[in-house]
Amino acid sequence: MSRKLHIWLIFLIFLNGYISLSLELLVLRQLAFYVGNSAVITSIIMGVFLGFMSLGYFLGSSEKIKGKSIRKILNISFICIALLVFLSATFPLITDYFTLMYNFGITSSIVQTFIFSFIFLSWGPFLFGFNTTLLSRALHKYNTNYTGAIMAWDTIGSVLGSLLTTLLLMPFLGVNYTVILVVVLACMAAIITRKNFITIFISFFIIAVCLILNTDYYQYKRFGILVNNANSTISVANYGRDKVFYMNNLPMSVYNAKTGRTANYMNYINDNFIYNMPRDRVYKILVLGAGGFTAGLNDNFHYYTFVDIEKTLKDVAEEHFLKQKLSGNKRFVVQDASQFLKNTKEKYDLIILDVYSNSFQIPEGFITVEFMERLKSKVADNGIIIMNVIAKPNFTNDFSQVFDNTFHKVFTTNTQRQVIDYMNPWGEAVDSNILYIYYNRYNDGRIYTINRTPVIYDR
Repeated sequence: MSRKLHIWLIFLIFLNGYISLSLELLVLRQLAFYVGNSAVITSIIMGVFLGFMSLGYFLGSSEKIKGKSIRKILNISFICIALLVFLSATFPLITDYFTLMYNFGITSSIVQTFIFSFIFLSWGPFLFGFNTTLLSRALHKYNTNYTGAIMAWDTIGSVLGSLLTTLLLMPFLGVNYTVILVVVLACMAAIITRKNFITIFISFFIIAVCLILNTDYYQYKRFGILVNNANSTISVANYGRDKVFYMNNLPMSVYNAKTGRTANYMNYINDNFIYNMPRDRVYKILVLGAGGFTAGLNDNFHYYTFVDIEKTLKDVAEEHFLKQKLSGNKRFVVQDASQFLKNTKEKYDLIILDVYSNSFQIPEGFITVEFMERLKSKVADNGIIIMNVIAKPNFTNDFSQVFDNTFHKVFTTNTQRQVIDYMNPWGEAVDSNILYIYYNRYNDGRIYTINRTPVIYDR
């Protein structure tokens, strides 16, 4: 084997590993927009991905594949992979897929993910495994001791695909342009295997279409997307005089510049817990899940700390949503809410937890007893905690019941459950904004019994 051929084969193994992990991470990120990123969703995607990759490893060792045809097969394979990356990770196409699912009445996120995985994450991973086996056979033909090197370079490609995609490319380049880059790499691998006019033409055609659909201009014009990075896809839409702030396709905040009103649940919090707050001193208010920064928007007196993991949130909200700068009494901390609670030594007079933004993309770490105990430890004496939850107000599903049980396991006294939206307790209730409220005030735990009822003194 010539040194040049040896280098090219190793490089293709590296690219194959890099593209495979990049694709998996891109799909996980893009699907989170519609189905969330729970352990169930992740396990479906990874299970299908690895299952078909294993099948590719197995069939790639078939004796029917002759040495002379390996180059041609690899060429077609990498072209197909480039097409797969484009189809399965391009946001407008994914949006069309989920629109089609809902039109057919398929609303379960698990079923949607299964169908998507078997359509788009079957033949791609199969080809990744198939390619690795074919490239290994080409190297083994000249030296049977290449097994370790093959595994090492494939793994190095996968590691770099994982780290570069999540730590550098998606945060700084953007998810859409990361998709373009991965498509270009797959086309480059195809051209390396067989540099002819057809391969170059098909490659440039795929790249051109991918480039058009993944540009910031196209995605802004079609979806109003302002930010598309590793954490979030952010857009702002106008509905009459109301502006709606979207994160990952979910409405996070509503604001009417003329009336100053926000979403119904936030109006309730502002009117009853913030705007009538005493001014005998500066109260400390913590908002976990900043959204559009509408909590206490018109309060210039008390001190606010907004915490969110998305670093672009404040700039986008000020420029495109609120159309004004936040007042000087408000600071923004870019950090995971649980980590912030773990590290801060402050006690807050009012804590607003607004991370349960919908009923299917539920941050699992924030609905546990352990997290709620951490939250409770950060509220000051006579302070208040408010959690905005999207759930069934009449407890007609398991989540509504178990969340309620979990809340009352930690907050056993002085609690309030406020349903904001209209509800019918006798019918099939729709998901509603429900505020779970805890007042951190002394409670001796007494109860009234038939033998001891000192209610006249208590009142």
